[in-house]
Amino acid sequence: MDKLVRSIKFPFVFDTEQLVIDTNKIIKREWVEHYNSDNYSGKWTSIALMSKGGKWTNINAFSSNTEDFIPTDVLDLCEYFRKILDDFLFEKTAVRLLNLGAGAEIKPHTDHCLGYEDGVFRLHIPIITNSDVEFVLDNKRLIMNEGECWYLNANFMHSVKNRGQNDRIHLVIDGIRNEWTDAIFLKEATIEQFTKQAPVIDEDEKKLIIAELEKMNSPIAKQLINNLKKNSTP
Repeated sequence: MDKLVRSIKFPFVFDTEQLVIDTNKIIKREWVEHYNSDNYSGKWTSIALMSKGGKWTNINAFSSNTEDFIPTDVLDLCEYFRKILDDFLFEKTAVRLLNLGAGAEIKPHTDHCLGYEDGVFRLHIPIITNSDVEFVLDNKRLIMNEGECWYLNANFMHSVKNRGQNDRIHLVIDGIRNEWTDAIFLKEATIEQFTKQAPVIDEDEKKLIIAELEKMNSPIAKQLINNLKKNSTP
């Protein structure tokens, strides 16, 4: 696992003024408290730009909901956010704004199967931040500035402390790996750095895992099923 990429700062930036303009259009909405209540202290809230069923209150990154994944009415207000999402030519599985309040802390944790080597990935675009935000990924502090675009391998331990006086707001996009994303990711690292050694799982156990994933009926679950079937014994 040591060779796997932890993070990438992509060589393109977004218009910080336009990011803030769109955020201000929805800043007074009632944002939803993050569901992982045991993993943070202080204020950590979110609002969905795309979600299962198109509800802006559905901020779950992983959902077994069988409704279609569609834009929310919040996204309808935000022309620049729509442009960013349209320009990213991959299937999205969650699109949210995440707000970590001043003085708030996200405790050290990992997110299961959320690295590019899993066929899925998470991008962060900081909209409002400050120099006193401490984002630590695998024991290394990352400085993510407004308008930048970062890939973060959430399979590794990470935590955030907002020691500043203002809230930190990121646009966070989860997606599924494809040829288009390979074209930009593989400019930053080699294919070997996005490939992990498959765990040894016997066929009976694999069938049980696939059965559970099929119940979820989500894009990520389908991708994981495909990965498991590729590694099955003929």
